[in-house]
Amino acid sequence: MLENFALSLSSLSVENVLLIVLGVIVGLIFGAIPGLSTTMAVALFLPITFAMSMYPSLSILMGLYIGGFSGGLISAILLNIPGTAASLMTCLDGHPMAQRGEAGKALGLGIFSSFLGGGISIIALILIAPLLAKIALQFGSFEYFSLTFFALSIIVTMSSKDIVKGTISGLLGILVAMIGPAPVDTYPRFTFGITSLESGIDSTVVLIGIFAIAEILAMADRKSKAEANTVAVQNYKIKGFGFTFIEYWKEKFNVLRSSVIGILIGILPGIGGALASIISYNTAKKMSKTPDEFGKGCNAGLVASETANNAAIGGAMIPLLALGIPGDAVTGLLLGAFTMKGVQPGPLMFQNSVNTIYFIFLAMIIANVVMLIANYFSIPVFVRLLNIPKRILFPIVGFLCVLGVYGLNSSPSDLILMLAFGIVGFFMKKWGLKAQPFIIGILVGFMAEQNFRRAIMFSGGSLVPFFTSPISLLFLIAAFGSIGYTVYKAIRHQAVAVEDD
Repeated sequence: MLENFALSLSSLSVENVLLIVLGVIVGLIFGAIPGLSTTMAVALFLPITFAMSMYPSLSILMGLYIGGFSGGLISAILLNIPGTAASLMTCLDGHPMAQRGEAGKALGLGIFSSFLGGGISIIALILIAPLLAKIALQFGSFEYFSLTFFALSIIVTMSSKDIVKGTISGLLGILVAMIGPAPVDTYPRFTFGITSLESGIDSTVVLIGIFAIAEILAMADRKSKAEANTVAVQNYKIKGFGFTFIEYWKEKFNVLRSSVIGILIGILPGIGGALASIISYNTAKKMSKTPDEFGKGCNAGLVASETANNAAIGGAMIPLLALGIPGDAVTGLLLGAFTMKGVQPGPLMFQNSVNTIYFIFLAMIIANVVMLIANYFSIPVFVRLLNIPKRILFPIVGFLCVLGVYGLNSSPSDLILMLAFGIVGFFMKKWGLKAQPFIIGILVGFMAEQNFRRAIMFSGGSLVPFFTSPISLLFLIAAFGSIGYTVYKAIRHQAVAVEDD
């Protein structure tokens, strides 16, 4: 192994290092701006790599991949607008910390957790890629459905204070996910004769509308001009990453657990970092001695979310390199890039293209370190963004949202949908409905329905295989157990409150 790394190190030129740095910086920008994404960054740079040789093209693509995933935490923490779907859960604790003047600490925790999660997943990729890829092969439609059902059960558990409103919000998200072509037969449904809905609704459009546009409308609705321009007092004197070693050491098991969750979810094709972040956050809340602190600016929640979504990077690369199966949209583009360069990912790649494999490993390690350094020196700049009056900041954010959403498909109908969901999000705020369950319903709902229909077709209409498959049964037990425990706690809490009255 060391000999292979030495050979790949000899192929690492100054040009390659600079391309990695460029890729990370561009990826951070794409990840931080709502509406843009890592997939878009890689797609835009892919044609540029046609004229490059193998190693330079791999350098910039690996930098874009790792930089893009970590960039989403910036807007999630500072503006409560997730830059990417994978940073959705980061909003829950990152933004409350920023509101109470700990934006620097929140950014530091998120950045360092991203670094650790990415680093651990890269180590797993190097050491046990073929073994972990075999785990992914054990998942069929039954197991995928049970996994997504477990993710959907988090809608109830994260709404423990108001289960009814949280569940309603999640169910509305699932209904929105059903608009467009049905799974398997692709028959259009719930389109009401609107042609632009026949291809479905892009989750990014909903994400930007519900969070960014709704927040802009909410600010405009505030009656007091002083309130509209209020900015939380910021702590600009940041030492290091804003936290102490002892403070972070308390999260050591959280980091390890979240990394494992991120890697295991990442190796499942088509799942992605968003689901890893959701499951990791919920697991951390369940394992915590102080679950009531989650959602109020809790270190553990922020660490769990950012560790898991970046650990999914290495996880998604495992089936790509070991089996030739892309783990997410970005690795799908990377598969195309490898093929164009004459490299065929799969089991034989570890025999026929050893140098290329280890160069990818080395590029990912360097990109992860560059991401940490770039974000570290940017923390003071990011924190000072909150000093800009909201009447100036939010119009700029709105413009970037319009630019990003239009860039997805170059479709004016996406802009109309973004505004429509912005209005929906505005009224959800008014009525006390949380946005996170709604988004989880959209992100996971379609996957759940798709795999349920495939499983039912495969079993001839029988539900028995859902319970005879050990992996499927395990996720179903976890889902129903989590829901039952949450409902029990809510009923007990209500009973105690009645007795106190």
